[in-house]
Amino acid sequence: MIGPMADRGPQRGGLGGAYAAIRARLALVALLFALAGVGWWWTVRQMRGMDDGPWTGLGALGWFLAVWVVMMTAMMFPSVAPTVALYSRMTRRRSLGRPLLFAAGYLLTWTVAGVAAFALGAVVDSLSGGVLAWDRAGRWLAGATLVVAAAYELTPLKDVCLAKCHSPLGFLLGNWRDGWAGALKMGGKNGAWCVGCCWALMASLFALGIMSVTWMAVIAGVIALEKMLPSRRVAAVATAALLVSLGALMIVAPSAIPGLTIPSGGPMGDGQMMG
Repeated sequence: MIGPMADRGPQRGGLGGAYAAIRARLALVALLFALAGVGWWWTVRQMRGMDDGPWTGLGALGWFLAVWVVMMTAMMFPSVAPTVALYSRMTRRRSLGRPLLFAAGYLLTWTVAGVAAFALGAVVDSLSGGVLAWDRAGRWLAGATLVVAAAYELTPLKDVCLAKCHSPLGFLLGNWRDGWAGALKMGGKNGAWCVGCCWALMASLFALGIMSVTWMAVIAGVIALEKMLPSRRVAAVATAALLVSLGALMIVAPSAIPGLTIPSGGPMGDGQMMG
């Protein structure tokens, strides 16, 4: 508790100060949810008609990153809001600056993960020579991706990462850094644990259609439930069962998957995977 205590600012005494702090945290949470809401609105507006099913192409890097950052804001800010609010409380400051910088660090880590995903997709696409078209191996790759994601849900690494997401207080106490730079670093580290927890679910989103608002909402809901359910094991097993079922359907009867767009053909879904 030395770090959080050292970062406290001057306080007004009595109930007035307590109410002011509560209002500040409520305003912070409301702002994060508002940003998420704007992200969903923009995503629905921009992605209309762009879903080409598994391995939908996303164009150039600049376009991909713009879409990715807005998507992560929409999908992740509701889940990280409790951690940011707790951070705000522990700093005992009414300013939104440092908590928002914490959130920015969290988003920056997910942006780096997006760049890595784009690079991997570009390499796979350039080396595949059309083998990964939906009517060749693309369907099998999508199904295998979902099954691998299901297997990851049951690994010790997933459990460790999910434990960090389940315990915002433990994370903050164990990784406290003072000041503005500390807020950014802590947010980035919290984002890294979240990437470790959710990367397989995000890979599943690529396998189901990264431009599908329906599946984006489903994956966002799964992520939120995993972080909220009191039993990490129950959450992981339930998610694994869902992903295995989707993987099996993707291989044997993709048309039975609700909301799935079947690619019309072409490498990785009528175009480049992400390039």
